[in-house]
Amino acid sequence: MHANKILHRDIKTINMFLGKDDKVIIGDLGVAKLLNQTANMAHTVVGTPYYLSPELCEEKPYNHKSDVWSLGCVLYELCTFKHPFEANN
Repeated sequence: MHANKILHRDIKTINMFLGKDDKVIIGDLGVAKLLNQTANMAHTVVGTPYYLSPELCEEKPYNHKSDVWSLGCVLYELCTFKHPFEANN
């Protein structure tokens, strides 16, 4: 996705599926964004709070690295069976 300038923007455990041959498939591209040549950063705050990167929480421009952050949160959750961060805001 990232090689094609697509940001998923909502990577979380519920959007990860196990396909044939145990391949992991990322689904639900409902809030995905296609970046064009002139805009290498996105600005709209979308996603699920447990998986938001610091850039999104601070309402700063972000790119594919925010998806990588979310994937890290998913991996943490898979290892510990809990969200990496708990907060009311």
